[in-house]
Amino acid sequence: MNVDLFDFELPRENIALRPASPRDSARMLVVKPTGLADACVTDLCDQLKSGDILVFNNTRVIPGRLSGKRGDANIQVTLHKRESENTWRVFAKPAKKARLGDTLDFSGLKARVAAIGEDGERTLEFNVEPGQMTVALEGHGVMPLPPYIASQRAVDDRDKHDYQTMYAAEDGAVAAPTAGLHFTPAMMDRLKTKGIRFAMVTLHVGAGTFLPIKADDTDDHTMHSEWGEISPDTAAQLNEARAAGGRIVSVGTTSLRLLESAADETGVVHPFCGDTAIFITPGYVFKAVDLLMTNFHLPKSTLFMLVSAFSGFQIMQKAYGHAVEGGYRFYSYGDSSLLYPAREATTKDTREEK
Repeated sequence: MNVDLFDFELPRENIALRPASPRDSARMLVVKPTGLADACVTDLCDQLKSGDILVFNNTRVIPGRLSGKRGDANIQVTLHKRESENTWRVFAKPAKKARLGDTLDFSGLKARVAAIGEDGERTLEFNVEPGQMTVALEGHGVMPLPPYIASQRAVDDRDKHDYQTMYAAEDGAVAAPTAGLHFTPAMMDRLKTKGIRFAMVTLHVGAGTFLPIKADDTDDHTMHSEWGEISPDTAAQLNEARAAGGRIVSVGTTSLRLLESAADETGVVHPFCGDTAIFITPGYVFKAVDLLMTNFHLPKSTLFMLVSAFSGFQIMQKAYGHAVEGGYRFYSYGDSSLLYPAREATTKDTREEK
């Protein structure tokens, strides 16, 4: 598909620079095949039923943006994928300042440029003691806020809390699974009281999620891979819930991409541990996810293509137009949406036909 089909105008004032407070007070646009409805994140409980299962991504964002020098030259890097304990693929700016074999000094944290990828990314080997990489980043890095926020204000201590979900547990992400930022302990309690179940998966979100698509056609775009894991117990929990009539509700596109990577054609979710570079565009048949809760995404982004695939291209064009006109707050710190599939029974029908 032509990438320009996924473009839209977004006024600067619609971009959220801080999250709603409290978190669950954010607005939520409910998108169904039959139409749109304005709601609040706290209304999620009313949209779900006992037996449904919410799938959260429990990755924890690390301070993955580093500023330093190569000699007298200033350089900034953003980590995006861990290769080993002390080795990371990074995006460097300016990239030409990070040549093969160079040593970069981030105020005492040093790294060697070990490789240069085809698209210009660098692989850095950090000079730290075993098991101390996260500690080193906590002492030298800052939270890697998306460029559309970082370009408008400085990162501060508040972001250490704001850009982290309440259930974050597994170190490794350099971008937050932002749909989960809306959840609070009180909201979780309400959902649990209604009989809604919770499941945790891990997908370490990379900075590649913010990269613009350079190709003119979606067929020519290559996704950056990210590491994810679904445990055998979690896979069994999801399959049991669905078999009993519950719906799998993905909290965020990161959880969805991992679930779809792990599911077979009948919709059964299998244990998963490894990389995924799944790229979902209109025409994709969803196998594992029945509902999707997600924030509002960038124009011409892979994530806007994903939601257009899930709920339908035309309805998502209408939904985003409504959101812009209605003053919804966009992107990582913005408002939420609850998306129903273009045809609600797609996955169920597929299983029955087989």
